[in-house]
Amino acid sequence: MTNSKLIASLLMAASMSVASVAFAAEPQQDAAMAGAAAASGDTALTAKVKAALADQKQIGVTSQQGVVVLSGTVASTDEGTKAIQAASSVEGVKEVKSELTVASK
Repeated sequence: MTNSKLIASLLMAASMSVASVAFAAEPQQDAAMAGAAAASGDTALTAKVKAALADQKQIGVTSQQGVVVLSGTVASTDEGTKAIQAASSVEGVKEVKSELTVASK
């Protein structure tokens, strides 16, 4: 009889351990899913900004968490300013960082 109580206790302890491991893994899965959603959002935001700058193909666009980075060479300061303004007006853009350079004449 004591053997069956011991086995029952061991089985109960083992099942509780498995449940706690599964529960501990859940936040990691949530974090991974949140990261994937953020990456998807960044991809969509980059696409929207590129569409807004469709006439300026020489400008590279990247984004991360709503921060857009413009890079490349533009013909003039005015062209760079217009690109920054166009990117800033896109919904979802929190900040625009410019790595644009003006071509020398």
